[in-house]
Amino acid sequence: MITLEMMPPLMFGGLVLAMLIGFPVAFTLAAVGLSFGFLAIHLGFFDLNFLQAIPGRVFGSVLSNELLLAIPFFTFMGAILERCGLAEDMLDSMGQLFGPVRGGLGYSVIIVGFILGAITGTVAAQVIAMALISMPVMIRYGYNMRYITGVLAASGTITQLVPPSLVLIVLADQLGKSVGDMYLGAWGPSVFQIMLFAGYTFILGLIKPSHVPPVPKEARTLTGWALWKKCLMGIIPSAVLIFVVLGTMMMGLATPTEAGAMGAVGAIVLAAIHHKDFSSNDRKILIVGVIAAGVGTIVAMLFTENLVFRLSFAVTYLAVAWICIQAARIPELRDLIKQGYESTMRLTCMVTFILIGSTCFSVVFLGVSGGVWLEHLLTSLPGGVWGFLIFINLFIFFLAFFLDFFEIAFIILPMIAPIAQKVLAPVVGPDAALIWFGVMLCVNMQTSFLHPPFGFALFYLRGVAPKEVKSSDIYWGAIPWIGLQMIMVLLVIIFPITVTGLLDKPLNVDLDKVKIEVPQIDLPPLDLGPPQK
Repeated sequence: MITLEMMPPLMFGGLVLAMLIGFPVAFTLAAVGLSFGFLAIHLGFFDLNFLQAIPGRVFGSVLSNELLLAIPFFTFMGAILERCGLAEDMLDSMGQLFGPVRGGLGYSVIIVGFILGAITGTVAAQVIAMALISMPVMIRYGYNMRYITGVLAASGTITQLVPPSLVLIVLADQLGKSVGDMYLGAWGPSVFQIMLFAGYTFILGLIKPSHVPPVPKEARTLTGWALWKKCLMGIIPSAVLIFVVLGTMMMGLATPTEAGAMGAVGAIVLAAIHHKDFSSNDRKILIVGVIAAGVGTIVAMLFTENLVFRLSFAVTYLAVAWICIQAARIPELRDLIKQGYESTMRLTCMVTFILIGSTCFSVVFLGVSGGVWLEHLLTSLPGGVWGFLIFINLFIFFLAFFLDFFEIAFIILPMIAPIAQKVLAPVVGPDAALIWFGVMLCVNMQTSFLHPPFGFALFYLRGVAPKEVKSSDIYWGAIPWIGLQMIMVLLVIIFPITVTGLLDKPLNVDLDKVKIEVPQIDLPPLDLGPPQK
């Protein structure tokens, strides 16, 4: 006879078994959830009315969730920028800038990966684009093959952590925290991770200089101001787009969905100005729009919003609209926008179906006291808070061998988030507990793209690498970078300030000392008139 205490581990085991069969995750979640739901009804653990919570949560928490509307915008932005030529220009200019240094091409890949991660948010696009551009150049100049494959795969996964990462949006939604706070918490670890990657390249250049040689002088075609101009032409538009997307969100001027929409339009503008058919007249209109935006911003800072402010931004909007129309008239960009729509539709549908399936599973799991079982299991671990963190991170690390980050976020996080809030609040405070936990798991889940043999970044790299690149070089090349990411996880665990340093400090208010003083108002005497007879 199956008891109530046996249902949660049976559900979890059934889910793992069904996934190992290879059935699509979204339908596996729904099938396992509904199967155990009907079994629970048969055994009398709850009645049929309890399952009414599933459509209620699907329509109330999934399909009506405004935060999830940001996902298609950021996906579209990444899909446009991955193919518009921005990555090629930045990698070429950065490669020539750092070329004289040992490991210079590696530094350029890491830095460009960081910048692209801040404006695209998609791993596949980044790995493929940088591998197609940089791998032949690095092979030509004698870089070690395992270093090449490792740095290209790892720099592509940086986008998982750097805002505006899709992972952070999903984590914020599942943890019930604001996207802006999650982005602020992720900046520290993302910068430290870049430093770790660059430090590894530097040490490799000292220990084994033949693995990361400098680029020969005759191969560096640009020098002086021409080189710096090309670098700035790639960095400045990217920095503007990063501010438009992230700056407006963190300053409270835009919601994640609004920032994502501006990023999608900005991606089309960037793609247009990088295209060879973008005319000089169009560039003049772009300059006018930029100047108008600057004037409007200065007016808003010095004065209240007035007619000059409105006219300035009206000119900016018209310039942006004109550039988007011109982009649609260029055949290559029109095809690029169409491909962006298609990839956005595929990813959005995948996320929605996984969310619906995970809702079916989680409702039944909670209905059979799965939350109580999981809380008892995790809070009884030895080591207290640190034992909990080590166990969860090891669990996520090994789970990432088989599941991608969407599946981990939608299946595992809703179960462990309440427990994490309870366990971690005494360490960093109740407001920052889930931000710290979410960013920590985000750093950990980066490894899901690098795990041999199932890491998707390794699959992408294998698909675009030349035939002379062995699969063993790709797999062995990823190992040191996985180690660097695990070191980053340990740093985030040991030093929570890396996440919480940029967050707003909670206000310590003693409610017992709060006084509300209501001023006394002297009212005129009430005159009701002479008494009526």
